Amino acid sequence: MSMFKKLFAKEEGPKEPEFEIPWKLLQSMDQLDEIERLSGSKPVVIFKHSTRCGISSMVLRQFKKSYGYTQDQIQPYFLDLIANRAISNEVAIRFQTIHQSPQMLVIRNGQTVLSASHYDVQAAHLERFI
Repeated sequence: MSMFKKLFAKEEGPKEPEFEIPWKLLQSMDQLDEIERLSGSKPVVIFKHSTRCGISSMVLRQFKKSYGYTQDQIQPYFLDLIANRAISNEVAIRFQTIHQSPQMLVIRNGQTVLSASHYDVQAAHLERFI
């Protein structure tokens, strides 16, 4: 390790274990029908993320740290809206929301029951839908 790294290295304490989110990547229009069907039996989350936005990256990190749900409780979908802009636009139309990024939608029985964006995207909001 170089002298500068030794001098300026941050002292790291114990890290909190991160719960691995069982994302399904939202990459096709057909999956929107799947989401509508699945939302009849359990809540579905669509996390819309912009890979070009620092705020979106920060919100995603915070979301991952605080997420603690199983696939039996809720099904999370991850949408890279830069790579899948047409799907992102269709999500806005089908689930009657205004496009934002980052954005979290909760779908129940084919309807949007929660739409949160930017700093309001928090895993804790999902608790009431379990």
